[in-house]
Amino acid sequence: MSLEATRRAIRPLLDQTAVGDATAVYYAYHHPENRVEIKPYLAGAERALGYVALARTGIDLFRPLMTLRLPEELELGVEMIYEALSPGSSLFIHAPASYRPLLAAIFDIRHEQQLLLFRLDSARFEQQVNVLVTRTTTPDGLSRFIVRPTRDGERGDVAASATLNWQSPRFADISVYTSPQERGRGWGRTVVTALAQYLLESGRTPLYHVEPHNEASLRLARSVGFVNTLADKLLLEATLRPRP
Repeated sequence: MSLEATRRAIRPLLDQTAVGDATAVYYAYHHPENRVEIKPYLAGAERALGYVALARTGIDLFRPLMTLRLPEELELGVEMIYEALSPGSSLFIHAPASYRPLLAAIFDIRHEQQLLLFRLDSARFEQQVNVLVTRTTTPDGLSRFIVRPTRDGERGDVAASATLNWQSPRFADISVYTSPQERGRGWGRTVVTALAQYLLESGRTPLYHVEPHNEASLRLARSVGFVNTLADKLLLEATLRPRP
């Protein structure tokens, strides 16, 4: 089955307008075609009951990132995953938090992050202009906003940066980094605001994943105008166990 045909087969499983499906939609439909493999689970049905997508990303050159949709009958999910992967496969998994019981039953999980998914509420967003913020691009061509504070009349090192993890026609996922010695000065909020404004002008809704215990990141997100979607996610590093 061609990639185009596979994408048609899994289309009913994803809502391309839903925030909760945004990451899965990106990897299924908008990640570079030569860097993703989609494995639909048909089980004799006319349309796909579920699917696994394996994407090569900058996270790790040797371990793919898996996104997936489980069949409505969850016991079929085990069958689907073992059809798509070989025991011993090591990978990253981005999935809805509700999938954790099934994933924990068949994967050895080495590292786990619980993620809250925030989206920008444009009604709460206020544009902020800072002449120290500069737009650059990453090696893969995505926009990146940085700030270099001026001290003693000269621009210093990068204090903070806001980067796109990915972008689709409707959504874009933001990450932010602030140099440890520059934290508490508002630079993170400055660059996230600049990137959010850029995305709104392009017609995209900015998204922001954050761990629930990261109070500084939560404060930053809320101060910019992000709101919790309640569509909690998991990011796992895991290895598939031998089939039960």
